[in-house]
Amino acid sequence: MLKRMIVMLAATIAIVAALGFVKFRQIQTAIAQGAAFQPPPEAVTTIAASEQQWPATLTAVGTVAPVRGVTVSADLPGVVDRIGFESGQAVREGDVLAALDTRQERAQLAAAEAQRDLAKVNFDRMEGLLRERVISRAEYDSAIAELRQGDARVGEIKATMERKTIRAPFSGVLGLRRVNVGQYLSGGDAMVTLESLDPIYVNFGVPQQSVGQVRPGKIVRAIADDVSGIEFTGRVTAIDSVVDEATRNVQIQATFSNPTGRLRPGMYVHSEVSVGASRSVVSVPASAISYAPYGDSVFVIAEIKRDNGQSYRGVRQQIVKLGGARGDQVAVVSGVQPGDEVVTSGLFKLRNGAAVLVNNTVTPSNNSKPKPENN
Repeated sequence: MLKRMIVMLAATIAIVAALGFVKFRQIQTAIAQGAAFQPPPEAVTTIAASEQQWPATLTAVGTVAPVRGVTVSADLPGVVDRIGFESGQAVREGDVLAALDTRQERAQLAAAEAQRDLAKVNFDRMEGLLRERVISRAEYDSAIAELRQGDARVGEIKATMERKTIRAPFSGVLGLRRVNVGQYLSGGDAMVTLESLDPIYVNFGVPQQSVGQVRPGKIVRAIADDVSGIEFTGRVTAIDSVVDEATRNVQIQATFSNPTGRLRPGMYVHSEVSVGASRSVVSVPASAISYAPYGDSVFVIAEIKRDNGQSYRGVRQQIVKLGGARGDQVAVVSGVQPGDEVVTSGLFKLRNGAAVLVNNTVTPSNNSKPKPENN
């Protein structure tokens, strides 16, 4: 009985040992396969970094402002009797825009003119009597004062009537009409805006450390974000005397010719000021830059060797220092050499040393002056 139990125990131990050995071999094989596994290459697009000549410029977002712009309003209270303009109309200096009711002033003017005429008759009579020494000099002076008061009263009423005729203070384009015939206006109530559009200003800010490079007369280019993408050319005409404490920028004012009225007050434009000769830079698309707090970087295509000595086509992450931007392009000051093949899309799924498969069938935009489509 004891012998049989010993045999059974030995057989059980042998079976368990055999199963453990088989399992151990399976685990070893799985570990070896896992160590040898390589993830499939990631599909990316690339471009060769190129050396280009970029003009030395300062870029900023500018705001269009009129050379002259006012809100035309009523000088005196009254009822609108006549309107002589339409919304959006071009007017010339002195054109009548509106007239307020002046019936009361016309009646007052008739009375004042009658009083003035009477004072003139009395003055003429007093003048003759003075020569004949019939009246005193004091009576004659009183007649002169009455005549002058009459003239002043007539002039005052005429000035009031003239102030109730609202005229364009300068030539320009009107905005939307805000009054109607029969409407009562208080003094200062707005009637319409008037803007002079040609020429026109573009105001923009430059950093305080760069303001020394800007001088009156410098060429300024401006592009408005519309379908046409027309580039306007003007010149710097004024530089602000103070630095904005909030932004540490100095405001620059440039004057542009605007005969077609394409630039409108309040529009924003991309402005660019030439500040020197062209410079040589290494240019890559903006989509190639991986921005991060610890430093910006790009992925450069390179031949990388594995631990077993085999080489494959992969990427090397390279920290770069950036310069300015121009359209879809970014200047790289250091970190990339001309001719380096740089990844332009698919960066989010890459890591240093990752295998890649280049497919440049469709590539990101790389235009220095892009013109976005009207979607």
